[in-house]
Amino acid sequence: MRNVIEFEVYGKYALFTDPVTKIGGEKLTYQVPTYQALKGIVESIYWKPTIVWIIDKVRVLNPIKMESKGIRPIVYGGGASNSLAHYTYLRDVRYQVRAYFVFNEYRPDLEYDRNEHKHHNIAKRCLKAGGRRDIYLGARECQGYVVPAEFGSGVGFYDNYGVIDLGTMVHGINYPDETGRNRLETRLWRPKMVNGYIDFIRPEECEIVRPLSTYTPKQFNRSNTKSADELERELFEGGRV
Repeated sequence: MRNVIEFEVYGKYALFTDPVTKIGGEKLTYQVPTYQALKGIVESIYWKPTIVWIIDKVRVLNPIKMESKGIRPIVYGGGASNSLAHYTYLRDVRYQVRAYFVFNEYRPDLEYDRNEHKHHNIAKRCLKAGGRRDIYLGARECQGYVVPAEFGSGVGFYDNYGVIDLGTMVHGINYPDETGRNRLETRLWRPKMVNGYIDFIRPEECEIVRPLSTYTPKQFNRSNTKSADELERELFEGGRV
């Protein structure tokens, strides 16, 4: 496809939180990144509401290693806290990712921006520059870095390793502006890693979907948006440029 990007993402630590462990306040990471975590990384490289990124595959290059740390959790609402939690992170992670985008059919207000060639070239430039926004590996404290790479190249630790059943995991979150349904939903699936590779099913193929809350996305039209030419003209007329 003309709209594919391939890259490596790596970092010292990662925390792809198993939501079951959030209840007690001591987070435990999944063994591998979730679809939603990788989608967030790709959206940090380049995102616009006109497109929806689809994660095709991920390849685990480094051995899966975990490390626990004592963390003083943030106390919301003010006040001091002497509580200490233990978070279990992945250590020294490196992944290869292949992703592509499709146009968001639930955003007809953005049809004018459906230019595949434009978005693909911008995405490749953003990837080469390391992303438009900071890259995080599942959590804010886990800084990540991205570089262009050919998917499947090089040697991985799990090459010829066989099949690893990863059990039931969160696949991702359904947002209203990507599904046409005015509610947030979470998706679950049972992935398997084969020789270090995980083939992701598309979001609509997930059979286990649970509603979270109702939500109505904002619609963009001429009443609440302006073109770049209009903004430039206003700046010139106001003497600000």
